[in-house]
Amino acid sequence: MKKINITKWKRKEHFDFFSKMASPTFGIVTEVDCDVCFMNSKVNEESFFANYLHKSMIAVNSVDELKYRIIDDEIIKFEKIHAGITIGREDETFGFGFVNFTSDFETFNAELEREILAVRNCSGLRLNNDDVKKNLIRHSTFPWNSFSGLLHPTNFDQKESVPKITFGKFIIREGKKMLPISIEAHHGLVDGFHIAKYLNEFQNQLNIK
Repeated sequence: MKKINITKWKRKEHFDFFSKMASPTFGIVTEVDCDVCFMNSKVNEESFFANYLHKSMIAVNSVDELKYRIIDDEIIKFEKIHAGITIGREDETFGFGFVNFTSDFETFNAELEREILAVRNCSGLRLNNDDVKKNLIRHSTFPWNSFSGLLHPTNFDQKESVPKITFGKFIIREGKKMLPISIEAHHGLVDGFHIAKYLNEFQNQLNIK
């Protein structure tokens, strides 16, 4: 990881401005075309969730601004960002999981499968220090419905800098499967331009045949 010299940072004024707000988080809700990714998953007999999660993480790691975190009043840029996930259980509860990011899908998917099994074989939130980890993106999935808006719980912590990404159930529009996605981030670290970069690369990854 790398410490950012805030005094010489091009975002210093942006960071100072938004960090004074009670809630410096901003976000958008949009859709991506997941048609190709869904078909590839079926053809290859792979998990659709695992595939689009992995592609999301590739996109996350392509945007430097999504790697910035606030730690002890300093701005740190991590070399690599990993996946925090929520996994549902048959008893209608959920638990947290953590999957190390690698560009190799098979390695990523194998660890994801182990985490899913571990969550389903325990109870409670299974925090695993998730409250202190910063080198991750928190992913959630709302697989029962599509959505056009989303509200996360918050404690209005001005130093909360871990972005959140949530996926919904895809809908079919004009013959294509469209996956709803919400992304939130600290506006002192991330602008709309950077979220657009993530979404563009995520779409590129989803389109790979």
